[in-house]
Amino acid sequence: MKLRCALITSILLCITILNSNAQDFNTNDSKWTKGWTNFTPNTTNYPEAEEKLPNIITEDTYLSNNTVYLMSGNVYVIGNAILSIQEGTVIRGDHENPANLIISKGSKLIAVGTEAYPIVFTSNKAPKSRASGDWGGIIIAGSGNVNSVSGNGIIKGDFNPQYAVYGGNNPDEQTTVLRYVRIEFSGSKSKSSSGLSLFGIGAASIIDHIMVSYSGQDSFNWTGGNNNIRNMISYKAEDDDFQISEGFKGDLDQLMAVRHPYINSPKGSFAIEIDGYNKEQGFLKPNAITDVTITNSTFVNLSDNSNYMHTASAISATNSALVYLHNSKISGFSNVVKFDESYTSLAVLERAFKMDNSFFNIHGEGVEVSYKPNAGVLNILKYNRFTKDFVSVDKLFEDPKSKSVPKFQLKKAMNNYMVMQ
Repeated sequence: MKLRCALITSILLCITILNSNAQDFNTNDSKWTKGWTNFTPNTTNYPEAEEKLPNIITEDTYLSNNTVYLMSGNVYVIGNAILSIQEGTVIRGDHENPANLIISKGSKLIAVGTEAYPIVFTSNKAPKSRASGDWGGIIIAGSGNVNSVSGNGIIKGDFNPQYAVYGGNNPDEQTTVLRYVRIEFSGSKSKSSSGLSLFGIGAASIIDHIMVSYSGQDSFNWTGGNNNIRNMISYKAEDDDFQISEGFKGDLDQLMAVRHPYINSPKGSFAIEIDGYNKEQGFLKPNAITDVTITNSTFVNLSDNSNYMHTASAISATNSALVYLHNSKISGFSNVVKFDESYTSLAVLERAFKMDNSFFNIHGEGVEVSYKPNAGVLNILKYNRFTKDFVSVDKLFEDPKSKSVPKFQLKKAMNNYMVMQ
């Protein structure tokens, strides 16, 4: 903290406006979360499952909201079949034989809920007994571009390898349509599954309004592919909120990650973990590096002065990944971003990472790098506002721990905070 203060004090400008309670930054940034989300899924009474899904689906299948379905073990959709799910449908995942829904390459998942009637994937346990990692997750394999030398990959885990291939030369395909979907208590460690895993998805896919809560592993995992995705919520994941790798490219708008300092993976957990390429597989072209633009997003660790020491950086960037963060908020973490040894100089950092018109509230230096000397690294955070000293979550935001919809509007106007010039 001393180094951070020493480095930035000389380049700070503090601007105060008369109405310190006004909100002039992303005033309506949480409206899109209302109506379809559930921040207390462990107390929700879902109907008992009535029909078990087959473990192999080979033909077009429609799931109706008149029936509650059970998934037990791996459920594969294969042979170019389309699995369609009606709005308001509930699918419960077996915890004794942890379930995964795997949409194999060439097949398709069409799960279109509505704000009033979202589609829900949840644990088969009773209320108040559900836990992170009760079941597996949703895995979708597409034919989009992957930046490995072979142009494809095999999904890791206990899966049938003939149904676990992803990647190809069809970057414009419609791999899936997912709208207004909740995924609760997924991320089984025995199945090595994230809440929602998208492998090599095509640009024509439609993905918005997805909430993953209490995942035992990553909430979202995007591996290769190309798509513009919006309105994603990760709530209290044990591992990373958004894991992005193998050349995924896209614009990510209105992401929300809500973490707790006591819910972490032993290896470290980040709101964004972005990897430029897979070291084991290599890549062919420099322009195939993972490259994302993140806008209008909120990444919050619900930390205060008693527990902030348990937090890590908000963003982890490895293997030359490229990130642009705009009009977003980061709060409660140790640093804004941590870079691995592939970022070898300030010039490399400035090409790889850009952040502007954003806000951060951290308790560390701000930027963590591997190379020495590391003078000037805080320059990549200029043109953003920040708190001079760490502020506890309840003092910073309007209603961050709400059980209905958390509110992350700043109590003070943005212009009350420091700005790098």
